Amino acid sequence: MPLLPKDNVISSIQTEKADGNPLFPVFLKLNELHTVLIGAGNVGLEKLTAILHNSPDARVTVIALSILQEVRVLAAKYKGLKIVQKTFSDNDLNSADLVIAATNDGKLNNFIRQSAHDRKLLINIADKPELCDFYLSSIVQKGDLKIAISTNGKSPTIAKRLKEVLNEGLPDELDDTLQQVSALRNSLNGDFAYKVQKLNALTSVLVEPKQPLKKNFIWLIWGSIVLSIIIAATALWFRQPDFRTYVQGIDPKFYYFLGAGFVFALIDGAIGMSYGVTSTTFSLSMGIPPASASMGVHLSEIMSNGIAGWMHYRMGNINWKLFKLLLIPGIIGAVSGAYLLSSLEHYSQYTKPVVSLYTLILGIVILSKAFKTGVKKSSEKIKRIPLLGLGGGFIDAVGGGGWGSIVLSTLIAGGRHPRFSLGTVKLSRFFIALMSSLTFFAMLNSHHWEAVAGLVVGSAIASPIAAKISNRISAKAIMISVAVIVIFISIRSIGIFLGKH
Repeated sequence: MPLLPKDNVISSIQTEKADGNPLFPVFLKLNELHTVLIGAGNVGLEKLTAILHNSPDARVTVIALSILQEVRVLAAKYKGLKIVQKTFSDNDLNSADLVIAATNDGKLNNFIRQSAHDRKLLINIADKPELCDFYLSSIVQKGDLKIAISTNGKSPTIAKRLKEVLNEGLPDELDDTLQQVSALRNSLNGDFAYKVQKLNALTSVLVEPKQPLKKNFIWLIWGSIVLSIIIAATALWFRQPDFRTYVQGIDPKFYYFLGAGFVFALIDGAIGMSYGVTSTTFSLSMGIPPASASMGVHLSEIMSNGIAGWMHYRMGNINWKLFKLLLIPGIIGAVSGAYLLSSLEHYSQYTKPVVSLYTLILGIVILSKAFKTGVKKSSEKIKRIPLLGLGGGFIDAVGGGGWGSIVLSTLIAGGRHPRFSLGTVKLSRFFIALMSSLTFFAMLNSHHWEAVAGLVVGSAIASPIAAKISNRISAKAIMISVAVIVIFISIRSIGIFLGKH
């Protein structure tokens, strides 16, 4: 005889493991309940901080004879927190909905527990799992998303470690997704079943198995383009003497910069920075003036960052709110820097050592980052994004690089997710490089187009590959190599200048 739905439920409950965690997780509206906390020492402060961090509007009464100063500071900050300095008595729980005991007196804790149970109140007693009706969980929060972790009172340390792992692994932008899905749900008309049907239809694309041909289609396109160019160039070289004569007449600098642009773009894709500083350092070592070097870097970055930004957009790596905050200030800073550097082009013999000093500093910064075991994130996200974009754009244009080193590093250190920060910085870089290049075009009459063309072509070829390899390889060795090369060439350039003067 087939099981009825109710029978299925009962059967599934009966087959559950008896030795599993039996706790039932709930989320309480502490702003609508009255919590009484007995004890205001270090343990009481820890419990109180956990409550107020998760429920800033919680109604809490702290009862204790001795009060830490930190508890009084919290009382001045949170209007729902009240302090009563006295010895606990049975009547203190008459208006309570929830009780937490955080004293180091075992007899007092037992008395508080009995008083709570006489009133049918739930109680938590610090460091006494066997006496608790409920536990305070480790909490992971990303905006409106909240995850509670419980070890059934067995190991708070493991709960804290899991909290750290989840805080690091779950992107902050997850809350943006939550808000967007909520807004989408609210915009739908009809009953609940219809809304579920529409949401399933709209989100099904996220869980559809990817077809191998579709997944590799972009690589098929790029492979075909590269193969076609190779075949065409080979045919022209052997069958058209005029073409061979033309190629042989191209300045060898073009090929040097072609290879350099390709390599620097790959490095940039791997570590998210250093294309500008490596390209500028290389250009200066090849005798290109600072303004022309910066123009070449920014012209090459129009195409390379356009391609990389599009690839990151396709992979969903863009934080649009962050993008809007960076874009306009970044453009203003970049145009201002490009105008200033172009105005000083006739004094390149003096600006070149200044730019070399700048690349030397960036090389040292990259080297220091390579030896750090990890980026220490701030407890709060960086707030002055427009100011960061303005400064990053200006320094990038003047020094021929630094947008990634300055902006990306600051965003990640300020608590932003590395993958979303990298994609956003790449896409915004496209527009900043475009405006910088237009400014250089209007101001300069460059004679180094073979270097510019080499960087443009080389970096464009490497861009789709660079976007794919980002965050997939260990960057430490690359960062050390780049830093050492940049520092060496910068010191050499500064030494040559000092030797002449």
